[in-house]
Amino acid sequence: MSSDDDTQDASPESRNVSEPLSRAIGSRYLQYALSTIMHRALPDARDGLKPVHRRILYAMRELRLASNGGFRKSAKISGDVMGNYHPHGDAAIYDAMARLAQDFVIRYPLVDGQGNFGNIDGDNPAAARYTEARMTAMAEALLEGLSEDAVNFRDNYDGTLQEPEVLPAQVPNLLANGSSGIAVGMATNIPPHNLDELIAACLHLIKTPDARDETLLNYVLGPDFPTGGVIVEPRESMAETYRTGKGGFRVRAKYEIEDLGRGQWQIIVTEIPYQVQKSKLIEKLAELIQLKKVPILADVRDESADDIRIVLEPRAKTVDPDVLMAALFRQSDLENRFSLNMNVLIDGRTPKVCSLKEVLRAFLDHRQDVLLRRSRHRMAQIDHRLEVLEGFLIAFLNLDRVIDIIRYDDSPKAALMREDWGQDFVRATSEADYKTPAPGEGELTEVQVEAILNMRLRSLRRLEEMELQAERDRLMEERANLEDLLAEEDLQWARISDELREVRKKFGAKVDGGARRTQFAEAGSVEEVSLEAMIEREPVTIVCSQMGWIRAMKGHVDLSAEMKFRDGDGPRFAIHAETTDKLLILGSQGRVYTLGANGLPGGRGLGEPLRLMVDLPNEVQIVDLFVHKPGAKRLMASSAGDGFLVPEEDILAQTRSGKQVLNVKEGVTALVCRAIAATDDHVAVVGENRKLLVFPLEELPEMGRGKGVRLQKFKDGGLSDARTFRLEEGLTWLDPAGRTRTETELTEWTAKRASAGRMAPRGFPRDNRFN
Repeated sequence: MSSDDDTQDASPESRNVSEPLSRAIGSRYLQYALSTIMHRALPDARDGLKPVHRRILYAMRELRLASNGGFRKSAKISGDVMGNYHPHGDAAIYDAMARLAQDFVIRYPLVDGQGNFGNIDGDNPAAARYTEARMTAMAEALLEGLSEDAVNFRDNYDGTLQEPEVLPAQVPNLLANGSSGIAVGMATNIPPHNLDELIAACLHLIKTPDARDETLLNYVLGPDFPTGGVIVEPRESMAETYRTGKGGFRVRAKYEIEDLGRGQWQIIVTEIPYQVQKSKLIEKLAELIQLKKVPILADVRDESADDIRIVLEPRAKTVDPDVLMAALFRQSDLENRFSLNMNVLIDGRTPKVCSLKEVLRAFLDHRQDVLLRRSRHRMAQIDHRLEVLEGFLIAFLNLDRVIDIIRYDDSPKAALMREDWGQDFVRATSEADYKTPAPGEGELTEVQVEAILNMRLRSLRRLEEMELQAERDRLMEERANLEDLLAEEDLQWARISDELREVRKKFGAKVDGGARRTQFAEAGSVEEVSLEAMIEREPVTIVCSQMGWIRAMKGHVDLSAEMKFRDGDGPRFAIHAETTDKLLILGSQGRVYTLGANGLPGGRGLGEPLRLMVDLPNEVQIVDLFVHKPGAKRLMASSAGDGFLVPEEDILAQTRSGKQVLNVKEGVTALVCRAIAATDDHVAVVGENRKLLVFPLEELPEMGRGKGVRLQKFKDGGLSDARTFRLEEGLTWLDPAGRTRTETELTEWTAKRASAGRMAPRGFPRDNRFN
């Protein structure tokens, strides 16, 4: 069969492989998960960078965007990163680069941005074509030594270029700038820290390798957020968080009380928690004011310019500032919790949740590896230079012979290599205990000959020979020091300590912007501030119309005075209350709703519909409206004549939907919700048939919810009214003429509960209702 036939047989169908769907999906999803974990979401513990950030900095280095040089368009930078190293969207690359330039996101910016790179309000950066960028000195410290074989390089995505696997990283960037990311099945979230404290901890760890995590907290006090704030997490909790690599930190806004004179004051928020957008924080505070969830807060203003200045105005000068801030800490992002999950890649391969000590140890081990590689690289450079210098010195010792060969020989390179320089070679190499290996004793190497042939004529002077000898002596001394460094670990750690101290001088606490920004304060859990504690106690008159429009008029208005209502509407309820009171509303379906008197609309208008404030259906009527009194009890009864006693605490509702208290069937409605005085001992019940029944109050059960028990037996109709009273004082009502009548002799109407009762006394109201 021909080769063409072989090619034809190798069809796609013949190369198909059958395997179970679960195995196929599992293996492919595992590949995706590993790619996400290693190449996108988790940072490397050594340089603290993800691949996209590492590639951005390396591309900027290749573009020679030094911290003291010029700026380049961000579009050019993101384009180079995408085309050469990171084959993903340019928008994602630009967003990652912009984050490295935002000083409110990253503690020590790695990119120096020029233009609009966003702000703490949450506004996005300008388009990449409008902004420019270059590296910062911190970024250069991460790249220091990259050209000295400090780290391994690998092929880029298409194999045309090389990129570093990790950066040399002179600074512990992982903890200094923090990191966050979500992978498949794992995530990371590391807060920024103060570099000065981190270096102090590293120096202690070098001196005491077996130091405990708790000891390191004497140096690393806690996170140091770029936006400042105040950490109120207990030290014991922070120690456990750093020991396990998982936990969190409570961060509050920093504020001060500004005295306005004459007893007036206002609160100025100068720092807000990390990763809280100022614009959304202002919106939340304004919402608290609008919904009256914090009644003692009157207004919020954003007077920020370059610095944050949020003004909080209290409702009155008598408000306690601590109470106000405690309420705001609880209900807004003025207090936030930053979760720590120190999940990082160890050696760039293995994801692990690390403690503080493990992360610092990974950085120090990386620094040791970088130091050894740079030292070996420098030794190779010194060996090459010494080899060249020996060739130069031989040339100076035999200058005439060298010139003669170069001038007259057809192949000067081969002639110089064949020449036996004898004692002159020994003279050039015997001034120190070093001798470069050569193909034969007294012969020049190819490297030395190339250097001699490339020597400029101006170098053929006596002074140059002396400089060559001095350079050789310096290199020999440096080489000897490097040999000692590579041989002794103590010298290596001493060198690393010196390098860290240099970094500390350059970026530490004494440098502008290097001091700690986030402070610490002792604070227990924020106590829940009751609404009454935040409301200024003032008398009000609650007015609710027949159509359910409710309002609160200032002061205790005469309830008999004429009030204005909408056309076709009229008065229904009018009661005296205080702004700290809670109102209870009973619906005809037996559900009780709760409203705060302070949240009602003012009395200047005609009010607002009560049905918009609570979830009161349109078909449900308002049976009663009254002020809640702690410790009080109520008599609840339905139109069917069933009822029970209920404590008012049991009918308070926590939501707009209210609380079902009296269970009623279809066609039956809630009818009575009367207060019970402490001295009341009997119940009076009157039906639609005008029959009155009196029985002892103790015969009624106390319940939190239910249908109740039968109060009175009816042949026709149902219940009209019920109330409690003290038998010794008698039963009172208003007669048709409006006069108060009292019946003290009630033996005729007294019987057991659920009896039929007898006709009401003469003069009883025609509507069959008590006063």
